[in-house]
Amino acid sequence: MRTNDDIWVREVGLRDGLQSIDTIFSTEAKLEWIRLEADAGVPEIELGSFVPPKLLPQLADTKSVIAAARAEPTLYTSALVPNFRGAIDGFTSGVHQLNYVLSVSEAHSQANVRKSVTDAVADFGRICDYRKENKEYANVRLAAGLATVFGCTISGDIKVNRVMKVLEELLVFEPDEIVIADTVGFANPTQCREVFEQVLSVVEDIPVSAHFHDTRGLGLANVGAALEAGVSRFDSSLGGLGGCPYAPGASGNIVTEDLVFMLESMGLKTGISLDGLLAARTCMTKYLHDEPTRGAFVNSGVPKGAVLASPINRLGT
Repeated sequence: MRTNDDIWVREVGLRDGLQSIDTIFSTEAKLEWIRLEADAGVPEIELGSFVPPKLLPQLADTKSVIAAARAEPTLYTSALVPNFRGAIDGFTSGVHQLNYVLSVSEAHSQANVRKSVTDAVADFGRICDYRKENKEYANVRLAAGLATVFGCTISGDIKVNRVMKVLEELLVFEPDEIVIADTVGFANPTQCREVFEQVLSVVEDIPVSAHFHDTRGLGLANVGAALEAGVSRFDSSLGGLGGCPYAPGASGNIVTEDLVFMLESMGLKTGISLDGLLAARTCMTKYLHDEPTRGAFVNSGVPKGAVLASPINRLGT
């Protein structure tokens, strides 16, 4: 895993993006997209999700995509798992990391995975126990993601003490990463600063990532607040694809290209080529069927005289 950059960016468009649109990419199209992002220096891509194909046919080839993507020598691979059954499939896939997600909102948990938050926490514990019992999977990292941390389209406001209670229950199982997600785009910078300061105060040396949606235009502002709190890992999606199928109106992950430009212009090294990202975006959009993409950098480019932390073009380096 690459560790010489200031910020770690995880591309989630191949999972969070594709699960939210009607277009079904072929495996070959996905691999072209993956190759271009890997060439651009993106360190990690969430390649899909282990859910029943009848629920998300867009991600039915996740295992095949993982097998092929492992040939990219610099790429760290991950995949989402919604439950214990999905994790079993994930362990056998050869992926580097499994990202388990549960909601801190009881109503959203029932709508999303049809189980209580307590049961969802217990499911993560079963996954961790399974890894311990099966030594061949000892090197597969397990991330625990908390969804609807900043609000829920069903329940509304989520209290910080509720978030911390669920987090403390998860920490018992010693996850390799914690992901804090604004699943439906409710967060504001003040909220983010408060939540991430509290989260970072209890996780000790476990890495913490932020997953923001730009539903109300505050995605990058929230990144800034999380940076101030001490977060250095962020999820984003090429062209801003993404949403939550079980949360109406929650479209729009933060745009990978805009995130990288903001970070690099602040003097923070991501190791990612903006030129390379634009090449990947061109590839991705040619396979879309009328689904919208977003982003400011794609239209405006680098300002005259701007000095970025990493060279604009790292392709082939």
